[in-house]
Amino acid sequence: MIITRTPFRISFAGGGSDLESYYRHEPGMVLSSAIDKYMYISVMERFGGTYRISYSRTELVDTVEQIEHPIVQACLRSLDYRKGIEVVSMADLPAQSGMGSSSSYTVGLLHALHAMQGHVVTAQYLAQEACRIEIDLLQEPIGKQDQYIAAYGGLQAIRFHSDGIVTVDPVICAPETRRELNRRLMIFYAGGVRSARDVLTQQRTNTPGRIPTLRKLCEIAQQLLEVLTRGRDLNEFGRLLHRSWELKRSLEDSISNDRIDRYYQRGLSGGALGGKLLGAGAGGFLLFFCEPHLQGKLRAELHELPELPFALEPEGTKVIHVGSNRW
Repeated sequence: MIITRTPFRISFAGGGSDLESYYRHEPGMVLSSAIDKYMYISVMERFGGTYRISYSRTELVDTVEQIEHPIVQACLRSLDYRKGIEVVSMADLPAQSGMGSSSSYTVGLLHALHAMQGHVVTAQYLAQEACRIEIDLLQEPIGKQDQYIAAYGGLQAIRFHSDGIVTVDPVICAPETRRELNRRLMIFYAGGVRSARDVLTQQRTNTPGRIPTLRKLCEIAQQLLEVLTRGRDLNEFGRLLHRSWELKRSLEDSISNDRIDRYYQRGLSGGALGGKLLGAGAGGFLLFFCEPHLQGKLRAELHELPELPFALEPEGTKVIHVGSNRW
């Protein structure tokens, strides 16, 4: 048995520039971090040669081609894995909530399957393969940021080049800056989850007309990076988050809605300097930047929303258990 643990993520700015419809025109950039909430995937050989896949439902089939879970089937076919296998997934957070769960699943499953075959693979390889499977094979209308932060972990500046190459650079900042950033970030669950496919399909279609706005989002991602690396006033990070969210929600009507807008405005009234809805849009988790002495006020203002305690996660996907079948 192999068990992998793959982090979820929060993205601060630059989302949308990781879509091919943007970075083929000009380079994109996202500032993103893994967090200490995870997707766990366990795989083990299955006696009798059948395939058992457990997620929100359970499949028991005789061939890879009969598997209905698209990511599982695509990963097994990509690795030409034809032995019977059991795949079980568990997650700390609900799916379709803006934390990159689909890509964390893909990266974690690929990692587990490679480990089953005795392969040691790099974060770069896992991210590239996850992108190939989700974007090229399954034709999901998504970008590349989630696969890379799931594979690499940490706090990263991820750049998307016109030739399709992705570069990942760790954010080098003082330890106290990183700790204080973590201390000033708060996440609340606003519910109302929705498939990213709907939002991203529309966003991808309309990208040519949104190039100037997406360029500004990349510029803000660079400015956020400089706040951290140059030791500037950390509250500027919160104000830039607010500006980024204003630009992001202007891209498409489907990114936000009246309910999300009300929660966001209440967050600002409660003392937050800025924030954003995580993920493609329409629902899920709200991220806020709030000074510690005002966080009690913010919690009171959003008292009906569950808060998610979290920490920035320095590691990407990893194998956390290696065992052997007993039959």
